[in-house]
Amino acid sequence: MTQTPTAQTPAPGQARAHFTVPATHPMVSVLGSGDALLRVIEKAFPRADIHVRGNQVSAIGTAAEVALIQRLFDEMMLVLRTGQPMTEDAVERSIAMLRANGTGGGDTETPAEVLTQNILSSRGRTIRPKTLNQKRYVDAIDKNTIVFGIGPAGTGKTYLAMAKAVQALQSKQVSRIILTRPAVEAGERLGFLPGTLFDKIDPYLRPLYDALHDMIDPDSIPRLMAAGTIEVAPLAYMRGRNLNEAFVVLDEAQNTTPEQMKMFLTRLGFDSKIVVTGDVTQVDLPGGAKSGLRQVQDILEGVPDIAFSRLTSEDVVRHKLVGRIVDAYEKYDDSQDAKQSRNGFQRK
Repeated sequence: MTQTPTAQTPAPGQARAHFTVPATHPMVSVLGSGDALLRVIEKAFPRADIHVRGNQVSAIGTAAEVALIQRLFDEMMLVLRTGQPMTEDAVERSIAMLRANGTGGGDTETPAEVLTQNILSSRGRTIRPKTLNQKRYVDAIDKNTIVFGIGPAGTGKTYLAMAKAVQALQSKQVSRIILTRPAVEAGERLGFLPGTLFDKIDPYLRPLYDALHDMIDPDSIPRLMAAGTIEVAPLAYMRGRNLNEAFVVLDEAQNTTPEQMKMFLTRLGFDSKIVVTGDVTQVDLPGGAKSGLRQVQDILEGVPDIAFSRLTSEDVVRHKLVGRIVDAYEKYDDSQDAKQSRNGFQRK
């Protein structure tokens, strides 16, 4: 009579892992409320058999699956030991990172390293990278004077850059923060919009103000802006200036012309840092003008002390549907490119 495989008896060709959750960590922190985290793991490993009894967890499956599950629980425990809770999103991202890196060996960053890297704590919340590419982006900002963060909407490229700017200001690495965007005219010229110049440019800069309010006490922002410690201005205001001891963030850089991009980058002063963010698939320049962000990749790639960090739909940290939308549009664009290529045309 053949014995039915159980949590204690793997079938031929299968492997088994067993691990104990320390008594210092309640099982609900590992499995989630209502076993929500366990369900995420079971969904990610449908061919594995995962059993929980008390504070004991065991898994049976292929050697590769079991090694990955073992590593996942090890990484989860490392995160929990820092006092940071695990969420369904964090578990999903941890599994994706481990799968991308085998079992997480070698010199590649581990999920625990990514999920516990704190950039800025403000108003009861901590800003930190949530994906491997985001961590590498943040690390690139630390190591280089000029960094380009290129990727689709929702990947945190601007938000993380601003968090690093506030961190640099608070640690006195710089004496001021400058946040800027090109004021691309959305169908109307600025001169025809009502109000003062500030009223006209405010809608273009509003996303930067909103992010600032997440990172700095809102009551102190007017004082810091009045003192020139924080400046939010359209890109046109950068011409002719030398930006010393400043952390400068250029947002929506895909809407710069090549001339504007060169002008901006050559404003770099002593003891300063520049982060340029943008999405090359969302160019709004009128008349088919060439994007400075697209061109600069061909010009500056490989130049020392300049880094290009590229984020993808896998790094989207908004609603899951946003990543799927980005993927769907990329698939559509690729099909249109292929169709036009077959017809003897090339999309600009």
